[in-house]
Amino acid sequence: MKKTALLNSQISEVISKMGHKDTLAIGDCGLPIPDDIKRIDIALIKNIPGFIETLNAVLTELQVEEVIVAKETFELSPNIFNDVKKAIGDVKITFTTHEKLKAELKQCKAVVRTGEQTPYANIILKSGVVF
Repeated sequence: MKKTALLNSQISEVISKMGHKDTLAIGDCGLPIPDDIKRIDIALIKNIPGFIETLNAVLTELQVEEVIVAKETFELSPNIFNDVKKAIGDVKITFTTHEKLKAELKQCKAVVRTGEQTPYANIILKSGVVF
């Protein structure tokens, strides 16, 4: 059995195949995911699992050097944004528009769909290196 906190095999597999600067997105249940991008759907019911708890679990395995967040998250869902800041610590935050964030999903290795129902609870994580 895995020793690390992240037990989801699909998410763990994607992370294990990521290289420097590759991206992984985590989104709310309404985020439109492009058909040709790997969808890891962990949504169960409303707000379960939540966005922040999913982000925290992913951060136990993925080295992140930068996150991309929509300006709308900061402006319209400040509690989510503040929780993101706590979770990522000193990691660089790049702001974009929600529309551009959705367009950038096409470059992600996968998108994790949570049960979150807070508007703009979406993030793109850019992989760093551990050395």
